[in-house]
Amino acid sequence: MPVVLGVDSSTQSTKVEARDVESGRVLGSGSAPHPPTTPPVSEQDPAAWWDALVAATQTLDANVRGDVVAISVAGQQHGLVLLDETGQAVRPAKLWNDTTSAEQAARLVASLGAEWWAKATGSMPVAAFTVAKLAWVVEHEPELLDRVARVGLPHDVLTLGLCGEHVTDRGDASGSGWFDPAGGGYVADALRSAGVDDGWLERLPRVLGPTEAAGTLTEQASDALGLGPSVVVGPGSGDNMGAALGLGLSIGDLAISLGTSGVAYARSATGTADPSGSVAGFADAAGGFLPLVCTLNATKVTDTVARWLGTDAPGLAELALQAGSSAELTVVPWFDGERTPNRPDAAGAMTGLRTDTTREQLALAAHDGVLCGLLHGVDALAGCGVATDGLLHLIGGGARSVAYRQRCADLWQRPIVVPDADETVATGAAVQAAVAAGLGSFDELQQAWNLGAGTMVEPDPSVDAVAIRERYAAATS
Repeated sequence: MPVVLGVDSSTQSTKVEARDVESGRVLGSGSAPHPPTTPPVSEQDPAAWWDALVAATQTLDANVRGDVVAISVAGQQHGLVLLDETGQAVRPAKLWNDTTSAEQAARLVASLGAEWWAKATGSMPVAAFTVAKLAWVVEHEPELLDRVARVGLPHDVLTLGLCGEHVTDRGDASGSGWFDPAGGGYVADALRSAGVDDGWLERLPRVLGPTEAAGTLTEQASDALGLGPSVVVGPGSGDNMGAALGLGLSIGDLAISLGTSGVAYARSATGTADPSGSVAGFADAAGGFLPLVCTLNATKVTDTVARWLGTDAPGLAELALQAGSSAELTVVPWFDGERTPNRPDAAGAMTGLRTDTTREQLALAAHDGVLCGLLHGVDALAGCGVATDGLLHLIGGGARSVAYRQRCADLWQRPIVVPDADETVATGAAVQAAVAAGLGSFDELQQAWNLGAGTMVEPDPSVDAVAIRERYAAATS
């Protein structure tokens, strides 16, 4: 019975999922934490990711590990990892949520222009993007540059540890800011803009195709993980790309992820180039594209409002569903500034408050504000020519909320699905591992594993979604 391992290496932890290839049945899972970070400076030692991968894998039953034939890693996007000749990091990795490079990102945009960046790389560099973090290192720690032999993203470093190959994939590379997802190559001018010369192109990982294996486990990795030496290593990808695989998204299908921050993306047959910066024109892990919008504020908004009202997230959800309507109350959820739209210094706001406003109405408006922000992101995807006529999947921790589920369907005005499986990133990595090992195609495995199956939520036809979203648009204009 062949088994594949999917790895989700996030900011907080590494999670490993073992699946039977034929049925997709989960045979075991494990996790191990990463060191906590404290933005605006958010850094981690890459060695901690490897230690967490080893610890999480070793929690699996030895018999399951003995049947593993392939492994692949989906990792947190954008982080900058600089390695020396021995493979050691020359400094801690700067992560996606490290915002110290905001000034460098603004300079990058100004240096070449928004239109250039959108056309050349599919995205506008912001503080999260790797190219801005490289520019920060060039400016603040130039003495390190001569020691750098390899430049990578978090998932690239784990793949290197697994098989000894310095490789990446289109999906994760497309979030670096120096890769062209449409053309499939690196962009030398983007690196020059960050302050390094063309010699740095040789330090970047080789970009693999979506079905191409990176190699097989090294003897050292095999011993550390307790896996066989002939285990195939997939190309890996970014976490959002892994989630799209794990949901079995088709072209036109969407996902809204409700975590501390929010993400909306769709699988697309064509790339995007949005000079406004709202839509990041990423590639996916299956040979297509994954245009994406990220908001800074999601469940932390409702968590905050719950605290104000002396309850918790489930209690706030119950209040929201008792409201009947939000009257004309609108919550602008930019509590900690906002990324989309790019308002880093913004603050949250409420409009439509009255003396008879109830706790229930405030609870409902808080959920609506978060969802309206993400649905405006879906509108931005459609404005870039992305098909959004497929099925919307609600994922992330917030998808457990009965209020977020119902109001998402209400405001979308179409049925949505909440997948049964909480873990989608590691599942997608497992799919990729099986494909890289030649055990099936993406479509075959996603169908055999019944990925994306879940609970359908129907919209309430009495909800005036148009009015609610128009009030939100007016409050944020």
